[in-house]
Amino acid sequence: MSQLLSAAEAAERILQEVRRQPPLRMPLDDALESVLAEDVVSRLDIPAWTNSAMDGYAARGEDVRGASATKPVRLRVVEHLPAGRFSNRSIGHGECARIFTGAPLPPGSDSVIRQEDTDGGTETVVIVKDRDVGANIRRAGEDITKGATVLTAGTQLGAAQLGVLASLAVAHPLVYRRPRVAILGSGDEIVDVDQVEEILSGRKIASSNTHTLCALVRQSGGQPVNLGIAGDTPASLKDHLSQALDCDLLITTAGISVGEHDYVRSVLEELGAELRFWKLRMRPGAPVGFGLLGETPWVGLPGNPVSTMVTFELFARPAIRKMMGHALPFRRTVPVVLAEPIFVKPRLQHFLRGIVTQGSDGPEARLTGPQGSGILTSMARANALLVIPEGQFETSAGSRVQALILDDPVHQEHPGF
Repeated sequence: MSQLLSAAEAAERILQEVRRQPPLRMPLDDALESVLAEDVVSRLDIPAWTNSAMDGYAARGEDVRGASATKPVRLRVVEHLPAGRFSNRSIGHGECARIFTGAPLPPGSDSVIRQEDTDGGTETVVIVKDRDVGANIRRAGEDITKGATVLTAGTQLGAAQLGVLASLAVAHPLVYRRPRVAILGSGDEIVDVDQVEEILSGRKIASSNTHTLCALVRQSGGQPVNLGIAGDTPASLKDHLSQALDCDLLITTAGISVGEHDYVRSVLEELGAELRFWKLRMRPGAPVGFGLLGETPWVGLPGNPVSTMVTFELFARPAIRKMMGHALPFRRTVPVVLAEPIFVKPRLQHFLRGIVTQGSDGPEARLTGPQGSGILTSMARANALLVIPEGQFETSAGSRVQALILDDPVHQEHPGF
């Protein structure tokens, strides 16, 4: 057992071999969740001009100071400025301009008096409060100054980042291409979900892994390419695997163990693949393989549904994140307190499905229930993987263990497991 890699060693080995995708320019609305391949430097000030932050009257502060209900100030309205219209004159003593949110501030004015503090006049206006002297103005460059680096290479583009790019007139940001991830299931006993009668009769098993993996690839930022289901014959596997050569990453499920009908490893070797490893010191998911089929990295995941999802999280997801330009590919692990004792065997590192909630003294965790690798509903209930160190057969209630939170947005450079 000592010659086998640990989960962390395998994850690091995979990331040493996969490469970041080339950059390309993508339409802004298609770039959500992509990663910038260059710094974005602003070519203008944002706001581009000093403008009003609300509807009201643009005036000189010195004319309004001291205004009150008992001592109102009356100003002459010399201009009407909706959003987008620039003033053609300067505001002088005793003058103001009716102005609306977003409109450029006219020269000579330094305050916008909110309309609620006036009588709403159109030719002259009465101001009854001076609280807005020097206020309600968005100054040119207040958010972004021309020449400033606004977003740096490596930034993932969320909705706010896309909005910033739009404000800078960046219609086609340079991002790393999303990897095309080929997904291949295998096994004579499985069929796709459209074979309803076969599934409901019990003659065949639905290929849940295919649809789970397509979803996981999308969530990770990749583009899934479903290669279908190969039969348990070398010829069928070769035929399906040949379709993966124009993809950036190949993921297979099942067929890499030592069973009589497990042909994936031997077929890959026949096709010239360089295999790096195919078994790890972990549970669930010990039969994990990795290698290169030509220039295409291959990750072989176990066929049991839970094992498939656990090993995808630990190995395939970080690989996809690196390929799409992320500098921090791994989710962090966080300490949690066990609310119940855990007993495991054999002497392997275990990744158990758990539910982490906020207790009175911090995060606490309990198992989802039975931990069989075929109990897919345990993954549906789980929000974390509880990491039990190799050789730790008993972990008492109240002990601290590390948990990998499955929706945690915080990532790190190296595996925390």
